[in-house]
Amino acid sequence: MRRLTREITIGKDSSSRIKIGGNNKIAIQSMTTTKTKDVASTVKQIKELEKLGCNIIRVAVFDLNDAKAIKEIKEQINIPIVADIHFDYKLALASIEAGIDKLRINPGNIGSIDKIKQVVDKCKEKQIPIRIGVNMGSLDKEIEATYGRNARGLVESARKHVKILENLDFHDIVLSLKASDVLTTIKAYKIASEEFDYPLHIGVTEAGLTFNGLIKSGIALGDLLLNGIGDTIRISLTDDPKYEVLAAKELLANLNLYDKITLTSCPTCGRTQTDLIPLVNEMQDFINTLPNVKLHVAMMGCAVNGPGEAKDADIGIACGKDEALLFKKGEIIKKVKKDEIIPTLKQEILNMIEK
Repeated sequence: MRRLTREITIGKDSSSRIKIGGNNKIAIQSMTTTKTKDVASTVKQIKELEKLGCNIIRVAVFDLNDAKAIKEIKEQINIPIVADIHFDYKLALASIEAGIDKLRINPGNIGSIDKIKQVVDKCKEKQIPIRIGVNMGSLDKEIEATYGRNARGLVESARKHVKILENLDFHDIVLSLKASDVLTTIKAYKIASEEFDYPLHIGVTEAGLTFNGLIKSGIALGDLLLNGIGDTIRISLTDDPKYEVLAAKELLANLNLYDKITLTSCPTCGRTQTDLIPLVNEMQDFINTLPNVKLHVAMMGCAVNGPGEAKDADIGIACGKDEALLFKKGEIIKKVKKDEIIPTLKQEILNMIEK
């Protein structure tokens, strides 16, 4: 059962506006790795992420030039943009004026209540939601002293920041409570899901390089999503952000929370007579450029039991020596020569999408 949360609108332009929380689709989020003031590079990266299926993009606002660049960036992209602010409330105000769709701050670290109120009042005026981003690396010191560096500490730190905004009559709030430790992350979000009705942005912070990060994020976010927790998702990786988006889509699709073309392939063994790995890589790159439709593609390395192992696939190939069997729903359609495997499979997939 999906945990029902308060519905929040991100963005005012009809072309890029999305809703999160409630029964809305879980949104995929990533963050640019470019310098935000480098408008051309930032726009190029965002457009690449948009094409892959990113729904919300966050940018770092390190200085005033970053904040001012948001206006020009926003004019060239088609998804909501979030400004990531730390410590300086003036950067938050400048980002709001530049047209951001959402603000990510910790209210307690941007100064006095008067400074916080200035930011909140502007967000009210412009109908901009605020994500309170709590993580173990910047845990509130008073909270840490009282509760410790643990899941409860993350939740209580979030509660402290939430109260600041609620006391200013602001309720367009999204929460995240991230740790780099998997079990702490899971526990913090489960507690928060019981104690707040605000949408939750889920993720494991500082998850590491791609291999490590995918495993950690898969465990934590898979557990949370299976328990109906999560309204937006980011898989944080020390890598090109395109892998964050692709991984998030794959995770959601495997939980039947997202429609996409899924590719399954065998691990290969001594029976394999075709170098399957480069073929699978080429096919995955091709699939990543296609529309998000529900379709199951299989690529197997053995013609003996390949069609049987992938019987539930909509379409697939099972390789033999210098040829492959093309099959649909486990039924063999024809034999294909080695150099025609990829072109044939690509065309068959395109034909199925167009129907």
